Amino acid sequence: MSRRYAWAVFALSFGLLLSDYMSRQVLNAVFPMLKADWLLSDAQLGSLSGVVALAVGLLTLPLSLLADRWGRVRSLVIAATMWSLATLGCAVAASYDQMLVGRLFVGIGEAAYGSVGIAVVLSVFPRALRATLSGAFIAGGAFGSVLGISIGGAVAQAFGWRWAFGVMGVFGLVLAGVYALVVTEKRLAPRQDPAECGAGTGTGTGTDERDRLRVLLPRLFSSVSVVSAYIGSGLQLFIAGALIAWLPSYFNRYYDMPTAKAGATAGLFALVIGIGMIAGGIASDRISRRDPIRKWAVAISCSVGSLVLLTTAFRLPAGPVQLVVLALGALLCAGTAGPGAAMVANLTPAAIAATAFATLTLAQSLLGLAPGPAVTGMLADRLGLLGAFRLVPLVAIGATAAFLIGRHSYDRDVLRLTGVAPVAERQNTEVPS
Repeated sequence: MSRRYAWAVFALSFGLLLSDYMSRQVLNAVFPMLKADWLLSDAQLGSLSGVVALAVGLLTLPLSLLADRWGRVRSLVIAATMWSLATLGCAVAASYDQMLVGRLFVGIGEAAYGSVGIAVVLSVFPRALRATLSGAFIAGGAFGSVLGISIGGAVAQAFGWRWAFGVMGVFGLVLAGVYALVVTEKRLAPRQDPAECGAGTGTGTGTDERDRLRVLLPRLFSSVSVVSAYIGSGLQLFIAGALIAWLPSYFNRYYDMPTAKAGATAGLFALVIGIGMIAGGIASDRISRRDPIRKWAVAISCSVGSLVLLTTAFRLPAGPVQLVVLALGALLCAGTAGPGAAMVANLTPAAIAATAFATLTLAQSLLGLAPGPAVTGMLADRLGLLGAFRLVPLVAIGATAAFLIGRHSYDRDVLRLTGVAPVAERQNTEVPS
């Protein structure tokens, strides 16, 4: 496989992830309009946001298993088509109930994309780039949120909130068509090992395939470290999910910004969150070259830093100082994504890579991205949005504890999985030539 094609696979997979989160997060930009048009409570608005992550969490594992068996590229194209059509359905929704159904189908379409997409990307690059690529790929969610919130807010203010959903849906359909034309199972197959090819392309047969999966799947939860990575990553994204969902409303209510400006400002903070994801992955790869266990130190530092900074930010008065401290907290709040994904990859068999990342997505959705917006909305109905934001950073305490436990068990768990003690990761980070 050529270097150019490897990067083309990354670019198109990253583009679909942008579309994924643009369709998911455009809703947050129009919260004020929906609240006014349909007289919705903050809890109802939060449920419209959280139902997508809930569907992703519940369905990502079974759909990723199907993708490993039937073909990852085919599954990605079908998924992108579904969430794009569902987003167009949201554009014509006439009530809260209809919008909730549309958002549910957005989540069903998005369910397996993150885990299968990252498995495709990691299959065409060297192992030593795992944390960097994982952080960069996962950061696509934050960058997609930037575009969804910023563009959605501007389109909604100019043409109405329905057009905001329509633009996102059409963009997703076009990109899915391009992906289907450029990326194929046949061109990806040479980079997969024989066992993985059988799972990833649908060429495995009956009993052998089921026996292989029956042996491998229990290893998704076979160590304390990998379970800790799931839990810590999930809890930390509770904070990021709450910020991305509710910052447009926060700026609208507490800074008196109109919809477009509130969306653009919140989009900048979502961009900061994405930059933090990439920076966390890069830092993790560089720091852990001599000792892989140092990835845990990066995750722990990000969790503790976000706890301190965000707790401080939401106790400051509205103004420039608060925005600076809030930006620093946002930078760290999702920096655990790259190290967490790399740990999951290191602690699970390569043949079930998509399923392992699906399990990570399950934890991130059920512990973080689904309850984050919904719980924040329920708290906002009782305490006000500022009061809710003052409580959200406390979730980082649980994430920090999980990462500390994972670090304590990591060496022993890697030894049990591979039969050898952890060694420094390869210095060569060049892509295939």
